[in-house]
Amino acid sequence: MLLLLLGIILLHIAALVLLFVSTIVSAWTWSETSTSDLWMNCTTIVGAGQRCDPASTGEWIQAVQALMILSIIFSCLSLFLFFCQLFTLQKGGRFFLTGTFQILASLFVMSGAIIYTVMSPEWVPQINTYGYSYILAWVAFPLALISGLIYVILRKRE
Repeated sequence: MLLLLLGIILLHIAALVLLFVSTIVSAWTWSETSTSDLWMNCTTIVGAGQRCDPASTGEWIQAVQALMILSIIFSCLSLFLFFCQLFTLQKGGRFFLTGTFQILASLFVMSGAIIYTVMSPEWVPQINTYGYSYILAWVAFPLALISGLIYVILRKRE
């Protein structure tokens, strides 16, 4: 049982770290002349340097920012609730609240990544490729979903 709990905690922390990195690091899309993330859109102009526009110019990017921040908040709350329920839950009880918060975190990150996927061609006109932060957001989605489902299924045995 102790190894199972340790594995679940490590899975949860891995998803949380991926959420933090994908939200903070500026590598969601890039091309030869521009880079974009959730906070800035920078374009390199030959002979004039680099011009960066803040992300506050579009309502959809603010929705993505809010969803990514909500996913981090709900994942942190879920981890905190897991430790609280681990010591207060009665024998045979399930971690429903912890699992619900983690599943909500996974749905928030999925929604944010979908919105970014659909709307980013308007934000960065010449996208060559999506960056590693974007990929990390998509990897964090199934990890958070799996850990949330495990929390819902898990029963306290001690």
